[in-house]
Amino acid sequence: MSLKRRQVAAYLFLAPALSFFVIFTFVPVVMAFVIAFHRLTLSGWQFVGFENFKTIFSAEDFWIAFRNTVLYTSVFVVKNVFLALTIASLISPLSNRVQTFFRAAYYLPTVIASVVFAIIWSWMFNYSFGPVNNILMRLGLEPVPWLNDPSLALWTVILTDVLIAPGSGIILYLAAINNIPQTLYEAADLDGATPIMKWLKITVPLIMPTTLYLTVIYTVAGLSIFDKVFVLTGGGPGKATITLVYLIYTSAFRDFDYGRSAAVSLIFFGVSVIISIFQFRAMAKSYELEG
Repeated sequence: MSLKRRQVAAYLFLAPALSFFVIFTFVPVVMAFVIAFHRLTLSGWQFVGFENFKTIFSAEDFWIAFRNTVLYTSVFVVKNVFLALTIASLISPLSNRVQTFFRAAYYLPTVIASVVFAIIWSWMFNYSFGPVNNILMRLGLEPVPWLNDPSLALWTVILTDVLIAPGSGIILYLAAINNIPQTLYEAADLDGATPIMKWLKITVPLIMPTTLYLTVIYTVAGLSIFDKVFVLTGGGPGKATITLVYLIYTSAFRDFDYGRSAAVSLIFFGVSVIISIFQFRAMAKSYELEG
């Protein structure tokens, strides 16, 4: 087969995936950028320039959503990275068969849709008949309005995630730790290093690329929080638990303000890119210093 025919065959194989990307990713992104500078009315599109962005930055609900998103993401990332690294470090000295068991035990729950977990948590934290408040009342304590108190609702949403082990992170960390040459640990043993010192000076620096990857992935996932808020609180009570993605949803499908929704989407995209670039540079610099 000639080179030209091989190229044509390659493009034909790529065509379905490329078509889906163009139709469902590229075109919507371009349309969001265009809509962000327009106001959609019954008579058509009206170009308003940066008016949508000015309205957003002057709105209280945007800053509440921004604060809630940053708070949730900060706790989400730190918890997942630390917990995944800790659990993987505890599992790594075990035999391959035991490691396989723990891999399955921690990873299988991740295949369950997060909406299912959110529904379970909404039942557990229900003020009237939830098991959590039932236990408190059996102990002689007053029931707690976990999802109905503006000062507790967001922390309750965060708590539902804190209590779930990051299965994917554990799998990746475990693979990275198992790839570290054992000769390094043997040399450290000859120097009299303690297990904690070996973990800090050998394990943690050598798995820094995995830490970088997980930090970026968990940051994007944390910034994109929507389903738990939608199921648990609906953004309430009041506006206590709204997030950026939830604000994008309500602006478009509740208020039918597509220009505002698209503008928030662009701001959300910009924040995600800036944070990811900062993380890449900070973690890469740290990795170079360790090296």
